Amino acid sequence: MAHRSTIHETLTAVFQVRRFPDTIRAGESAMARPSAVLDRCPPGQRTELAVLLWERALNPAKGTWSLPGGRLRDDEDLDTSAARQLAEKVDVRELTHLEQVWVFSDPDRVPGDRRIASAYLGLVPLTAEPELPPDTRWHPVSDLPPMSFDHGIVVRHARNRLAAKLSYTNIAFGLAPATFTMSTLREIYCAALGYDVDTTNLQRVLSRRKVITPTGATASPGRAGGRPAAVYRFTDSGIRVTDEFAALRPPS
Repeated sequence: MAHRSTIHETLTAVFQVRRFPDTIRAGESAMARPSAVLDRCPPGQRTELAVLLWERALNPAKGTWSLPGGRLRDDEDLDTSAARQLAEKVDVRELTHLEQVWVFSDPDRVPGDRRIASAYLGLVPLTAEPELPPDTRWHPVSDLPPMSFDHGIVVRHARNRLAAKLSYTNIAFGLAPATFTMSTLREIYCAALGYDVDTTNLQRVLSRRKVITPTGATASPGRAGGRPAAVYRFTDSGIRVTDEFAALRPPS
């Protein structure tokens, strides 16, 4: 099939760890809220990795859900375009990490003129609550609504990239608050990876790699009481490789 022209666009999968009602169905995630304290989810809620999507009001693919993005302008580079497209949909002042992860170039990925998409991965810390327009919501990655074109594939690819980088970099700083307990950090890792992680082992690995640093403070005991938990912070606020051959694996 001949195409009249080729358009270059950016798409960004913005992830945040959030709480969702257990009874939520795909496309009904507007009430999801960030989890400032994730030590234990209240009854009837679950902690999951969420992605930011907006609902298309016009054809093609009216009523489906899309990633934030759009056409690359003649006077901007890809990083600038991705940041601008996000700013037009949501308050992203608390976006902590943004990186290009892949290029999607199938000639038939969208109808009409050919579109080549540069896909980005963005992270928002769990304590942030960006202001959203009425057509934009957080959706659990595990239960996506009907997606526009190949945007579901883009989400899965970005999530896989995030999960891989959690093993060999300090990228979790982009999902975590400024300070946290190990229980909270474990919940973030579990949500982002999609499987359980042992708190003691996680602390040992991250401390050995100098990814996290004790602040010297302790968190207030919860309702159950017990020993106050130590509070940590990420050693660096930018991404770095900590062990290029490491891999976090699900429990056997």
